[in-house]
Amino acid sequence: MYLPKLLYNVSSRSAIAQMFAWSLCCFGIIFASHPSHAAAPSSVDRGIMIREAQIYVAPDADSTQLGSIDRGREVVVLESSHGFLHVSADVTEERTLTGWIHEKGAIRTITPDGDRIVFGEAVDSEAEATRAHGRKFAAQEARRLYALMAEYFPQSPMAAEALYRAADIRWQLDKYDVQSRPSAKERDAYLRGQIDEDFMRKVMKKFPGTKWADKAAFHLIDNKVCGDWVGASRCPEKEATLYEQYAADRPQSPDTPEALYNAAWRYSALVEIYKTEGSTKKSVDARTNALTLCKKITTLFPASDFTPRAARLAYMVETGIPTWGNTRD
Repeated sequence: MYLPKLLYNVSSRSAIAQMFAWSLCCFGIIFASHPSHAAAPSSVDRGIMIREAQIYVAPDADSTQLGSIDRGREVVVLESSHGFLHVSADVTEERTLTGWIHEKGAIRTITPDGDRIVFGEAVDSEAEATRAHGRKFAAQEARRLYALMAEYFPQSPMAAEALYRAADIRWQLDKYDVQSRPSAKERDAYLRGQIDEDFMRKVMKKFPGTKWADKAAFHLIDNKVCGDWVGASRCPEKEATLYEQYAADRPQSPDTPEALYNAAWRYSALVEIYKTEGSTKKSVDARTNALTLCKKITTLFPASDFTPRAARLAYMVETGIPTWGNTRD
């Protein structure tokens, strides 16, 4: 439980009494709410920072600065005064400061178009993260902004997408970390680090039947594929089945063309792998499966980027160009 601190010197009994009354008031508010700002009830006035802001000891830009708060951080609003907000600010995951910030830049549920403003800042931060010399920690800021937007504005038409985008950024960062470890090359998925699935599953639970739930489910396959096939058929067989099953379960998903292509490519690889294992019939069957899936992609998803890739893959399989192993004549 966090009890906001008053930041003024108290030199009289009246001031002390006021401080005590204010403390009791704050204590009542905090005690009645959840201790985490992120889970506080809607009756608590909160805000999402869409820009970096200085925290002052008083509602005056010339007063002492206590610190700063980044984009995507959350504040609990205690009071307002002449364009300033008295806030309890989560400046990091472990550190909270109480002070005054400029009111502009703190988006609250009462802010007109607040959902669009926060989402827009998140998109901008995400784009910044992709630039070669972009702002440091822009990806983390975008993730927080998306997540808070979905929490503050659950009825927004962009809430599902915001929650998915927050989960996607976290997934990509975790995936990079997992794949940078030596264990990433282990053949079996259980022998390497797993990407945290909780946030993707949250999207699936809160927004079932949406394309965002479908896209979240597609990510989960990453935790099931092998690291290194070691030239054996077991891994590509398993992975082809995973992708085909996804496409069968979620035929309307935006990721279904990719899932079918991933399955087709694995069957094309099995054409050569089965030959090394002396399984001629299986090699022929794998060729048939690869071509069937390529045709399915071009027929069902003519506008997809994976359609020309499927055409290329089909050409390689039909003409006997290996797609795995030694691809040179």
